Amino acid sequence: MLSLLKRYRRPLLVGILLLYPLAAFLVSGRRGRDPNFIDRGVIALTAPVQQGLTATIDGAVAAVRNYLDLRGVRQENDALHLENLQLRSTVQVLGETRAENGRLRKLLAYAEAVPGPEVPARVVGVNPVAKLLSVRISSGEQDGVFRGMSVVTPDGIVGQVIRATGGYADVALVTDPQSRVAVRVQRSRARGTAAGAGNGPLTLENMLRTEDVEDGDLIITSGTDGIYPPGLVVGRVTHLEKKEHGMFQRADILPAVDTSRLEEVLVVGSPYSAMAPGATAEGSQK
Repeated sequence: MLSLLKRYRRPLLVGILLLYPLAAFLVSGRRGRDPNFIDRGVIALTAPVQQGLTATIDGAVAAVRNYLDLRGVRQENDALHLENLQLRSTVQVLGETRAENGRLRKLLAYAEAVPGPEVPARVVGVNPVAKLLSVRISSGEQDGVFRGMSVVTPDGIVGQVIRATGGYADVALVTDPQSRVAVRVQRSRARGTAAGAGNGPLTLENMLRTEDVEDGDLIITSGTDGIYPPGLVVGRVTHLEKKEHGMFQRADILPAVDTSRLEEVLVVGSPYSAMAPGATAEGSQK
């Protein structure tokens, strides 16, 4: 018994000191009295312990509450982040769909105004060979597309079909160095030739020095080459050079169509250039 008391004397002492105020309160009941020197001593010894225990318990409770609140906020943030990503993805898809619908509506309105047959198509490939600037479209002979037909957009000309198969066709772009398009100045009706010069502006050739041409003039197809119908937009004159001597003047033509960003095009027929079904698809651009 003595060994147990010696072993647990400190916990017993602390317990007695903590229980003493309670026992004193129970004994005294509701009678008020001034604390004696024992009460004061016990209070002085136990108050720091009680404050420490209260602070420890309050701190533990607060830590648990903060952890639970933080965990809930983190889960809510994760859910909101996922929802935000889903909404952004939806907005991007809707934006792309809206832009595509706008392009297709514009293409459809242009197709209704163009005389003769027209076939809509999508650009599905780009020729990686620098010797021939061309693209591949999603319509071919089975859709009524044949070599020699011109390819346009509502903004202007794109190029000419140089090869057609069952479901696809290759289109040489107007920017290709071998491309030549008969054009005229819309304002003055002066005639010339728009030559491809690779990626960049076209070159205005065969324009007589005496013809009326100015920077900013709109260049359109003349229809005299038997490839492009007349009146299609080619581009605008820039960097005009009028020399004092020689027969011709020179200028650049800023293309109306950015051929590096093509997505949808329209293949238009020409009574002079469209080949009959069954004709060979091989040949060079006129």
